[in-house]
Amino acid sequence: MANIIILGAGLGGMSAAYEIRDTIGAEHSITVVGEGPQFNFTPSNPWVAVGWRKQDEIRVDVAQPLARRDIHFIDASASKVHPADNQIELGDGRKLDYDYLVITTGPRLAFERVPGSGPEGYTQSVCTGPHAHRAWLAYQEFLKHPGPIVIGAAQGASCFGPAYEFAMIVDTDLRRRKLRDRVPMTYVTAEPYIGHMGLGGIGDSRGLLESELRQRHIKWITNARVSSVESGAMHVEQLDERGQLQQEHSLPFAFSMLLPSFAGVDAVKEVEGLVNPGGFVLIDEFQRNPRYPNVYAAGVCVAIPPVEVTPVPTGAPKTGLMIESMVTAIAHNLRDAIAGKQPHARATWNAMCLADMGDRGFAFIALPQIPPRNVTKSMTGRWVHLAKVAYEKYFLRKMRKGQADPGYEKVIMEAFGIERLKPDVKTD
Repeated sequence: MANIIILGAGLGGMSAAYEIRDTIGAEHSITVVGEGPQFNFTPSNPWVAVGWRKQDEIRVDVAQPLARRDIHFIDASASKVHPADNQIELGDGRKLDYDYLVITTGPRLAFERVPGSGPEGYTQSVCTGPHAHRAWLAYQEFLKHPGPIVIGAAQGASCFGPAYEFAMIVDTDLRRRKLRDRVPMTYVTAEPYIGHMGLGGIGDSRGLLESELRQRHIKWITNARVSSVESGAMHVEQLDERGQLQQEHSLPFAFSMLLPSFAGVDAVKEVEGLVNPGGFVLIDEFQRNPRYPNVYAAGVCVAIPPVEVTPVPTGAPKTGLMIESMVTAIAHNLRDAIAGKQPHARATWNAMCLADMGDRGFAFIALPQIPPRNVTKSMTGRWVHLAKVAYEKYFLRKMRKGQADPGYEKVIMEAFGIERLKPDVKTD
């Protein structure tokens, strides 16, 4: 019997738990280690931050659905991974042995890289459930005394979609409240141009998003390096295409949300051979760590180099479908490893992203996510808003039911031409 530990109970960890169980069968032990008893559907956090969702509406208690699939759950933080000893050390001092480890921790939010940023400083965040709730509390106070808003993504950020989403959701919410005319809005981003997304653009994402920002009277600053934030003001250095200082801005705000750059979590930081200097887990084409092949990783914690060099550093995002394709590859390769076979499953890293704009939405399909691509599409319309609402309900139901990949999901993905695994490479 193999003993498998999944470190992290977010989107990647919960998906991995259910899919690995489906793939390897009931005779092997699976344990999920996660800090906190609830799964939070992170893509809905921007809605929480403006009061369109309550926290409990996008949360699932994980212990019971995991137990129904004979998957153990340990509510604890991990203080250190010891891959040479096949052990995880927990925050309370306990040590857990494993035969195989799947790391799905997500990132550490590196707010300290921009002095004054983050919920402990002067800007809000939608990166976690508690952050989104705190942003909602701040937003309610803002509504009593409206003023300028600054929203964006700091240098080194790798997840730009939620920043665009939140800016347009706030715009929609303020228009519904008849307050938009009292609120100047500025979008600040490390991207070299609007719609870059850390991916060199997706189809006509530049034209699509620039048009939306113009229609919504949202000004923008690209190639932006946020030097510091203080109460009521964000200080931004705007660079030119050569990376030279072009202009300095001091942006007043009554409310601000700034996505941070990501770093590896402390539990894996500085583990030689396991992570890169940033603390992200190194993997091969089969999602395995090269030095410790019984350690797999999926999601934001994975080391992926930037798509291209930009004047202000940007990272490559890991979208939900991309993460699920990683998880599917891990499940298949774990099954092979347990059976003494060589791995063969390689994730496509295909991406389909649905981003809400309050009353409409924008979507992109990138097959694969990292260029060069076989397929690139960008779309907008009310149908995207409705599709994201439907996806939220579907995914939360999937987590409550303990399902990995329902048949109707496969049908929908096939209709879009999206596969999770690359075809096997045949050799003579």
